[in-house]
Amino acid sequence: MIVLVINCGSSSIKYQLLDMKSDEVYDLLAKGLVEKIGLECGTIKFSPVGKDAIVKDLPIPDHKVGMELVLNALVEPETGVLKSFEDSEAVGHRIVHGGEYFSGSALVNEDVLKKIEICCDFAPLHNPAHLLGIKAISAVLPAVPQVVTFDTAYHQTMPDYAYMYALPYEYYEKYGVRKYGAHGTSHQFVAQKGAKFCGVDLNNSKIITCHIGNGSSVTAIVNGKVVDTSMGFTPLDGMIMGTRCGSIDANILPYIMKKENLTPDQMTEIMNKKSGFLGLSGKTSDCRDLSEAANAGDSRSKLVLKKLSYDIIKLVGQYVGVMNGVDLIVFTGGIGEHNSRLRRRVLENFSHLGLKVDYDANTAFGEDAIITCPDSKVKAALITTDEELVIARDTMHIVNDCEE
Repeated sequence: MIVLVINCGSSSIKYQLLDMKSDEVYDLLAKGLVEKIGLECGTIKFSPVGKDAIVKDLPIPDHKVGMELVLNALVEPETGVLKSFEDSEAVGHRIVHGGEYFSGSALVNEDVLKKIEICCDFAPLHNPAHLLGIKAISAVLPAVPQVVTFDTAYHQTMPDYAYMYALPYEYYEKYGVRKYGAHGTSHQFVAQKGAKFCGVDLNNSKIITCHIGNGSSVTAIVNGKVVDTSMGFTPLDGMIMGTRCGSIDANILPYIMKKENLTPDQMTEIMNKKSGFLGLSGKTSDCRDLSEAANAGDSRSKLVLKKLSYDIIKLVGQYVGVMNGVDLIVFTGGIGEHNSRLRRRVLENFSHLGLKVDYDANTAFGEDAIITCPDSKVKAALITTDEELVIARDTMHIVNDCEE
């Protein structure tokens, strides 16, 4: 089955085209990345297997334009890998927020779309982008089945004392106000892959997974089940991110709104799109650019990077306490897989647990690696995530089940 996987992030679109023969037997036909969406200049990278990658820099104002670029690249006569759009047999989408509606993947229909739209209030940077992706595919491939895989589904094992807020209980009953988490597809994949890679029994383990990118979250996993995660009611909660502020004192909101005469929507815009790396540095939401500026001596860029590592350290420390120990700490995501300095800064704070960093191994860049010494009491690893493969597997199974 030829499956196109679309993974819309807050400022990016990752995509893969796979020929799925089974869960473990598949061929990657092409992959790519649209990034820096909404910034002054964006980039699209298209990498057909067996051919040279094509990279173009151009303005990409929104996700709709990004999706058009992806589809056109796949069918481009000279460099594409499909003769026509109809060669795709199914499309799978990553969806950040499914609320309490979804505990697993689902075939797209009107009811599913309505529930995803309802959850836009929970994930204002993401769910609208996902809906744009689904609608863009529907316009070009109306007869091709689409499947959605939810980042919130993996976190449904959290106990109520972990996901409930100490607000009047009626707000949970009436509006679903509770912690949901996000990045579940990635956390699930790297926990399973990381345990196997490091020789840890997933079903008898305490694992902390750190998905660090433009959006970031940290998750505590006991025996393969999530017990807590850093993102909350929406993906805004937790640690500092590209344009999101992370956890702040809730009373800051009405204080600033009164001072600046802001509406709730304007305040939401500030917290989700003008804060985080961008707001604190005043320069950019891209960690690579921040690293360059910090190396050149920019104090506010240095501040952002220090806060990024500090936030991760706090979350990992909290989850060590929640789980009464840890066997494995995993780094993944665009920053987690490529920033050795960040990994070192975090791990050095857990030497009291008997964790010993292997500094040579920690220079790994975008490839699976154990980054602690053989005699380290706690293992740590860089594990590359593959959310697209998880989505492709679910898409294949759901579409096949519907055809039987």
